[in-house]
Amino acid sequence: MTAQNLDNRSIVLDTETTGMPVTDGHRIVEIGCVELIGRRLTGRHFHVYLQPDRESDEGAIGVHGITNEFLVGKPRFAEVADE
Repeated sequence: MTAQNLDNRSIVLDTETTGMPVTDGHRIVEIGCVELIGRRLTGRHFHVYLQPDRESDEGAIGVHGITNEFLVGKPRFAEVADE
C-alpha cells in the first residue's frame, strides 16, 4: 500500500430490500453506511429504516429479519434522501 492510499476516503454502503428483482417493484427498507479513511473507520455513519409502501417477500424477511410491522411509521425515501 502506498502512502497515497492511506488517505483514501471510502464509503461502505449496505441496503436491504423488500425482495428481488427491482423490476418487480421491490423497494429499499434499510440503508446503512460507514466512512473509512485509509481503511479505518472514522466514526461517521448513516443508518435509516424506510417505509417501502409495499410488503416484503417472506424470503427477504428471512434474509434481513425486518418485518412489515416494524416498518410501519418509518420515513419514506423521499423524506430522508437529502440526508
